[in-house]
Amino acid sequence: MKQRLLAMAAVAALLSAAPALAKEDEAPSKRFTAERVFDMEYATDPQVSPDGKTVVYVRHSMDKMTDRDTGHLWSIDLASGAHRPLVTDVSAGRPRWSPDGSRILYMSSNGNGPEMRLLYLDSGRSFSLAQFTEEGPSAATWSPDGKQVAFSMFVKGETPSFAKPLAPPEGAKWNDGVKVIDNLTFRFDGAGYLKDGTEQIFVLTVDGGTPRQVTFGEADLGGPQWLDNDTLLVSGNLAEDRDLDPVESEVYKIELADNSISALTSRDGPDLGPVVSPDGKTIAFRGYDDHLKAYEQANLYLMDADGGNVRELAADFPLEFGSIAWAPDGKSLFALCEDHGVLSVYNVSLNGKVSQVVTNVGGASIGRPYGEGSFSISEGRKPVIAYTAGFSDRPAEVATIGANGKDNKVLTELNADVLPFLDMAKVEEIHVASSADGREIEAWVALPPDFKADGSFPMILEIHGGPYAMYSPFFGSEIQRYAAEGYVTVWSNPRGSTGYGEEFAQLIDLAYPGNDYDDLMSVVDELVAKDYVSEDRLFITGGSGGGILTAWTVTKTDRFAAAASIKPVINWMTMALAGDIAQFVRRHWIRADPWSDPEAFLKFSPIRYVDKVTTPTMIMVGEEDWRTPAWEAEQFYTALKMNGVDTVYVRVPGSPHYIASRPSRLIAKTDNIMGWFAKYDPAKQKDEAEDSGED
Repeated sequence: MKQRLLAMAAVAALLSAAPALAKEDEAPSKRFTAERVFDMEYATDPQVSPDGKTVVYVRHSMDKMTDRDTGHLWSIDLASGAHRPLVTDVSAGRPRWSPDGSRILYMSSNGNGPEMRLLYLDSGRSFSLAQFTEEGPSAATWSPDGKQVAFSMFVKGETPSFAKPLAPPEGAKWNDGVKVIDNLTFRFDGAGYLKDGTEQIFVLTVDGGTPRQVTFGEADLGGPQWLDNDTLLVSGNLAEDRDLDPVESEVYKIELADNSISALTSRDGPDLGPVVSPDGKTIAFRGYDDHLKAYEQANLYLMDADGGNVRELAADFPLEFGSIAWAPDGKSLFALCEDHGVLSVYNVSLNGKVSQVVTNVGGASIGRPYGEGSFSISEGRKPVIAYTAGFSDRPAEVATIGANGKDNKVLTELNADVLPFLDMAKVEEIHVASSADGREIEAWVALPPDFKADGSFPMILEIHGGPYAMYSPFFGSEIQRYAAEGYVTVWSNPRGSTGYGEEFAQLIDLAYPGNDYDDLMSVVDELVAKDYVSEDRLFITGGSGGGILTAWTVTKTDRFAAAASIKPVINWMTMALAGDIAQFVRRHWIRADPWSDPEAFLKFSPIRYVDKVTTPTMIMVGEEDWRTPAWEAEQFYTALKMNGVDTVYVRVPGSPHYIASRPSRLIAKTDNIMGWFAKYDPAKQKDEAEDSGED
């Protein structure tokens, strides 16, 4: 109890050092204060109707009473601009138009569990296609004739047992029965300890009724797509050793007449995301040959409907292909690609010619500025693309553009009631030559509202996770919070980041963390040289991959006044044996076994060099994080304590790896980080000392 009270007191002290929320009788601050997180709205999953006249999307808002990000369905008439609520009485998401455009399938919650509903647009009435008590469906998709939907859903399996438990006497209180685990992956972030069972494919008529299971067995299958009204395409791995090969998958065909399943692909490597051409004769899909690298880009392929004549499309295109969709005429495809810090939609002709249609797709979150977003395309001779538009000063909006790249329009202003009346941070883009090898590193700087380049401002270096991910110049509540409190805040894409080609991402293969540290320090050097920040007021933080880089950095330099390592990997040996992606870490990132080659794991582990740390360092992790479990953070915290380094360990109750999954967690994260930095800010320490002397 004493230890718990001490821990609570430490967190309370940090919060007291953080900026306070506005009092009710004070004028609202024009800065982006903590409570503004609850005011934010953003758009995701815009779906344009087949006739190109209407867009339905998910409008997200922050529910202050339930502390949750809640989605509702809204529609936009593209001719008149009418913007109207469609489903707002319950949380709703993943809208999908019927082929004829008369109905919308969507997922909701009836208060007792997930529910699949069908909305008739002519009457505005909806009904429940199916209700689910525990495990809900995902990836629901319409059949071409609009009479059925296919989806994947978890099916419970048989729990292993070696003894029949005794029945306790009536009224007795016995311990719960033992839990037997026999799977290599037995827990996963966001899900906790996994139930026995697999993801299987179901089909349901749109008249409602009981879903029909069409796949069975001990392997997961997902992402159903219709080849025709009687045949499905799915992705998965049916190999016997599938647990030992975490990236392997094939595209399979399922004949609904007899539920027979056959593989259409067979190479060593992932094949996934099949999309059928309008005439049903060609399948586009993504994948790559597995060379056991930590990162390999997904390429774009075509094959005939029977699996034959496989050919790569646009083999010389330098970027990775993300989600894809066929053009209505079947003569090209549209692909969403990470593209030098932003997302872009490209058109890919069947002869491999690639042209950009629209860029700055993204911004579909409010936490950190990751490159996220989506698009959809209508039918007809002049198809319309609906997409999430990203901005530096506001969260994602809904936008449309012609498939020819013309008539780009932003259709929403979801935060026009808030953000125009606040002093938001200005964002600058910079490019820096790395001290490691001169490679260009892209970065963005958020400048406080009262910024002037006089060398006095404190700086926060915010590092992205992944590490195979990409930051963007888009809105992030965390970035705006830091800047609003006076920190020049910089975020960048060091080597290993995606969106700059496979060669750039693979620079950290078997070398992470490594020269990405030099990239980050070069960005910091640039801000010091530009007189944007004070050399004495430098701070560093990052989550996940950014957490390990933060921990790694303080083992190599003492230039930062304080650090905050969030949900880090600290010891690759324990990560490769107990994290939820342990097999991927061992097989693809380290390519060794910790019991036979421990040095391969320890040489890139911050724990190996913890005796070099002198920087005051906060460690933070979610209590239900199974990606980088709490014991990773605890190893660094304990070692720092043993070495007499100022440190504090912050645990976020109920949180998985994504700490900002609830608004209050996002606020607690950023304000505790700033509270820690304020404690060690030389300028604030000087001010406090002067104030103390005056008293």
